[in-house]
Amino acid sequence: MSVVVTAVFHPVAGRTAELIAALRATIPAVHREEGCRLYAIHEAADGTITMIEKWDSREALAAHAVGPAVKALGAAVAELELTEQPTTVTTMTPLPAGTAEQGEL
Repeated sequence: MSVVVTAVFHPVAGRTAELIAALRATIPAVHREEGCRLYAIHEAADGTITMIEKWDSREALAAHAVGPAVKALGAAVAELELTEQPTTVTTMTPLPAGTAEQGEL
């Protein structure tokens, strides 16, 4: 069963563009990871940046979590001090409803 993840980043004021650049730098490698269906960043009105992810399985997500792309991103964010608080990560299991196209991410 697939798994959906949101990772909400809280950028330091004035550093949003740098955070987005760091995230974008890791996306191509993550898109090549086994089991990655979706890995996309979004900017919210409250100034947070949210990564929305979809993985084939919890095992694929677990491999991603310890993989080189995540390690590189974590190092860049920490070294450059791009966030003002820890990233909020939420892991979810889809509960399909309605149509196949609209009822499940």
